Amino acid sequence: MHLSKTNPYSAACPGRPLIDLIGAKWTILVVGCLTRGPQRFGELAAELEGVTPKALTQTLRQLERNGLVLRTVHPVIPPHVEYELTPLGRTLLGPVEALLGWTDAHIELCSAAQRAYDADV
Repeated sequence: MHLSKTNPYSAACPGRPLIDLIGAKWTILVVGCLTRGPQRFGELAAELEGVTPKALTQTLRQLERNGLVLRTVHPVIPPHVEYELTPLGRTLLGPVEALLGWTDAHIELCSAAQRAYDADV
């Protein structure tokens, strides 16, 4: 069993905000997109169907704030901004790939469970 330095089930746990960030709606998908290397905001927005500019901005800012994403502003006109995973951010790749792989392997079973549940409700 893994012994944790913190208790993520406690509301006072200092790790809770990080767990909330990693579990947020767009975080895993943004990290997944950034596995291909530095990308501009527009490239990320085009890849992530359904994300609003506000949601993407907030996600990128939180990832940057927590040291997972590096934002680089290139001094050209018009400004050119790129986002990329930091070395710390790259440590999330294994868990993200595992979660995306699990989703791919189990989507049919989950879809069947949803249909069965919806038929009973």
